Amino acid sequence: MAGQVGPEWRDRVLHACLRIGDGLLMASDIPPGVHTRPQGMYVSIHLDSVEEAERIFGALAEGGVVEMPLAPTFWADRFGICADRYGTQWMINCAAPAAQPAAAG
Repeated sequence: MAGQVGPEWRDRVLHACLRIGDGLLMASDIPPGVHTRPQGMYVSIHLDSVEEAERIFGALAEGGVVEMPLAPTFWADRFGICADRYGTQWMINCAAPAAQPAAAG
């Protein structure tokens, strides 16, 4: 596609897909001169593994701002909020395993 776009697009992403479990997050770069900082919303990712939550949170927070450090909460093994280096707000949630019923005795 490089021959079909202007030089300002040569180092940009036209289409990107990120598969997360059964979900698909799609993205593309915004044309030069059009970008505004996202406001008033979070992108939320729900994960099954503490290790994956820590990895993703760390990558998103690198060069950004941590609003709520990734930590255990009463509803999750880990939950945290950060803004990435581009200003997108993220909530990372790693749900606690479902409570096991007590054994009959």
